[in-house]
Amino acid sequence: MCGRFTLTQTAEALAEIFHVQSVQNLAAQYNIAPTQMVVTVLHNHEVNQRELQQLRWGLIPSWAKDSSIGSKLINARSETVAEKPSFRSAFKHRRCLVVADGFYEWQKQQGTKQPFYFRLRDEQPFGFAGLWEKWCSPGQEEIISCTILTTAANELLQPIHDRMPVILDPKDYDLWLDPEVQTPQPLQSLLSPYPAVAMTAYPVSKLVNSPKHNSPECIIPVNEQNTHPNQLN
Repeated sequence: MCGRFTLTQTAEALAEIFHVQSVQNLAAQYNIAPTQMVVTVLHNHEVNQRELQQLRWGLIPSWAKDSSIGSKLINARSETVAEKPSFRSAFKHRRCLVVADGFYEWQKQQGTKQPFYFRLRDEQPFGFAGLWEKWCSPGQEEIISCTILTTAANELLQPIHDRMPVILDPKDYDLWLDPEVQTPQPLQSLLSPYPAVAMTAYPVSKLVNSPKHNSPECIIPVNEQNTHPNQLN
């Protein structure tokens, strides 16, 4: 699964990488957690171009009775996303990129869990394969939310966890975002594990275990940390 990630790049870098016209200044985020707002790239049908939008992480299906279901739908398994009632409509009509530059996963170690930080070797931002949905409450409150697709772990992640988020190759962004593509076949081929040789990973402080910690210390390698033990909770 993918339960935490980071986005620390400048607005200018995101505009260049994702080919969007304008990007508002964004605060660096070192510990993005479910139900928080995340940066996404969507295809704007009216002007036929990409645009950045901030959506709530945790997909709320349009038919949901209340928004609480979103906290349980932060990820969607790529193997079944085309059939699951919660995701199949969004997979067909409402795909997006969830923008990140790294993510965390936890390894079980002797009764505890050690967090690891994963990113691309070139340290560039990338797009997770995502889906989005619009939901209206009985009181007409509108929430636009999203989920991140997952797939089997690559060789780098396998010792840590058996799943990983789907990281799309930039050459596949147009296909993933294309509103004219509404059949599963061309899309499923994109949902494979990202090449392990293009990624790197290292253990980080347990500060990241709590969403209240959102600082550069979250991504500093353990062997470079001088954090007091009482801070690790």
